[in-house]
Amino acid sequence: MDDRLKGSTGVELSLVTVDLTIFTIREDRLMVLLVERGKEPFKGRAALPGGRVRVDETLDEGAHRELLEETAIDGAPLHLEQIGAYGDPGRDPRGRVFTVAYLALGPDLPTPEGGTDAAHAYWAPVLDLLDAADALAFDHARIVADALERTRRTLEYTTVATTFCREPFTLPELRNVYEVVWGRGLDPSNFRRRATRAEGFLEATGDQRPQATGRPAALYRKGEATLLNPPFLRSAS
Repeated sequence: MDDRLKGSTGVELSLVTVDLTIFTIREDRLMVLLVERGKEPFKGRAALPGGRVRVDETLDEGAHRELLEETAIDGAPLHLEQIGAYGDPGRDPRGRVFTVAYLALGPDLPTPEGGTDAAHAYWAPVLDLLDAADALAFDHARIVADALERTRRTLEYTTVATTFCREPFTLPELRNVYEVVWGRGLDPSNFRRRATRAEGFLEATGDQRPQATGRPAALYRKGEATLLNPPFLRSAS
């Protein structure tokens, strides 16, 4: 043992968990996946899906397993990335627990199913949660707020907005992703010009989709680029 730790006070074993903020767009609203906790602490309260990481698995493996166990959603097709670690004292009444938070994005994901220690799983509007004090257990409201800002910022510099769309998609459908996530309208002509001129952002399929009114809409799929060139800055949109 390191001599600096011998006889030290205030040192205890810590647990490591993973928590997942999963965003999708349903009925033109940004939604986050929540579970109703089936056990203490915070039994009956809404929380993000997640749980302890097993000794024989990586953080990513733990995140995928917890998502499947608690909601029956397969995380393999989703855009999944770490957004940070949270370990303030007192965040979990069971003791010192550090959590690694993940952000996952997907297109119109299915209705989830509860499982393991989650009594119920469901989609909830993100903005409604952030407007309600103590809406979520633990420090999950803070994690959701951080995940929302990460998503808004990521849309400015990467092509990740396409992960919210099922292929093939139209430009209005893609524009709707930006409007829902950023919470403001965008000029259709300006968006069309920027999206089609961004190098490697979109790939035209050559097909069209009939519309209720007006001309058929051209269909696109995600291009090869991962970064937007030039970026879509919110301040300039």
